[in-house]
Amino acid sequence: MKTLILYSSHDGQTRKIAEFIASRLSGEVEVRSILDQFSLDVDRIIIGASIRYGYFNQQVYKFIEKNTALLNAKPSAFFGVNLTARKADKNTPETNVYVRKFLARIPWTPTISAVFAGALLYPRYHWFDRMMIRFIMKITGGETDTTKEIEYTDWDRVQAFSNQFEALK
Repeated sequence: MKTLILYSSHDGQTRKIAEFIASRLSGEVEVRSILDQFSLDVDRIIIGASIRYGYFNQQVYKFIEKNTALLNAKPSAFFGVNLTARKADKNTPETNVYVRKFLARIPWTPTISAVFAGALLYPRYHWFDRMMIRFIMKITGGETDTTKEIEYTDWDRVQAFSNQFEALK
């Protein structure tokens, strides 16, 4: 069984989650950026995308629109990654506003969906991003110390998602 995992990542956490999922799946698994060249001659597809300033990368929407029929014909999954999901009441596709709106907007209906908290990597951000993200975190009651790096990803939830996807044959 061939599985393709595509990701769109700003700072690498979505790629890290995609690679973790790949390590948990059986068969041939390929992990690629949605911006790369790749074959869609696969049995299953997962797409993971991160939020930046409230939006998913437009390339994710373009890929889905171009490949809707293929995506709907195969076992497939979507996972969104954002810092809002660090809160227990915002960490499901139904309660996370970004993922809920995304799934309502696209013509693809993934077989399963999930949302995972990302990572806050202040020291790695450019000055503007560091200040903007700090402002957003202040508004939402999050960490504002710009010297910190915090990984909010719940790897047990990612493992459970991997198990659920692995069961799709």
